[in-house]
Amino acid sequence: MKHFWLSYLATIILGGIFLIILLWLIYPVFSRGKLKITSPLPDFLSMTKNKQVSLLDLFLPRIEESSDLKKPQISAKAALVYDLTTKRTLFAKNQDERLPVASLTKIMTAIVALENKKSDDRFIVSQKDLVGENSMGLTAGETFTFSELLYGLMLASGNDAAETLASNYDFGRENFVKAMNDKAKSLGLKNTHFTNPSGLEGDGNQYSTAYEMFVMSNYAISNFPLFQKVVSTFQYTIPYSQAHKAIYLENQTNLLTSYPGVKGVKDGYTPEAGLCLVTYLEHEGHRIIGVLLGSGDRRGEMKELLDYGLKKLGATPPLHE
Repeated sequence: MKHFWLSYLATIILGGIFLIILLWLIYPVFSRGKLKITSPLPDFLSMTKNKQVSLLDLFLPRIEESSDLKKPQISAKAALVYDLTTKRTLFAKNQDERLPVASLTKIMTAIVALENKKSDDRFIVSQKDLVGENSMGLTAGETFTFSELLYGLMLASGNDAAETLASNYDFGRENFVKAMNDKAKSLGLKNTHFTNPSGLEGDGNQYSTAYEMFVMSNYAISNFPLFQKVVSTFQYTIPYSQAHKAIYLENQTNLLTSYPGVKGVKDGYTPEAGLCLVTYLEHEGHRIIGVLLGSGDRRGEMKELLDYGLKKLGATPPLHE
């Protein structure tokens, strides 16, 4: 009888070892997508579909505003100014209204690309990546690194850079856009939807809110030093190589050279969205993010809002143009 139980136990152990080896051998097949895995989790929380969920960070501040100062009257359809240092809302207007956001979309494009870098760091440009008017100047057949495309994406608002990042995604462009939407969900955003990586109109219902663009922008600034370095750069030259031409890039729209303390982030425009702008400011110990959607004067109104916000905090706005 003792012999029987020992044999039975040995059979179970050997069977378990065999099962582990079998799972180890077939896992690469599953991970390459040749077989489908049905997960009880929604896609935006599934590591097999979206590696970026490992950086899940729900930062959803309450929006409460009060002040004795006269509130600026702005043309923008929606706006939000928030101080990350004191966790205070400095200005809010229609911050939860769904609106088109044009090239502010590229902030999420950058996030997904940053969280899903290619191991070989080679991004090949194809003809179908060359869309829209805004371009960093790519040519089909050229090969760029991720950081080079990130500069073109954020400084020149290159639609070609956005499409090249998406088309070189391991699971293809369609799944890159899906990853953008899944990332928004994983950040707790309920009023954001993307249909392409560039922000161009015509690909479907694409929208966000001033509040949710603030959350995305804060996430990118807080988690990715490379992102913060790129968006705070005014001029950048990609040198010539055997893989591509030399390209000169300049950030012309944000307030980097006209409002001391501004460190980027991104502008956007389409006829549908109007003038949009996200700006990050560091001044007198405060870290402030401002968002404007559908503005008639994004530079002037952002300066006015930053001045107003600093005064609410008891800080002196810097001298600016």
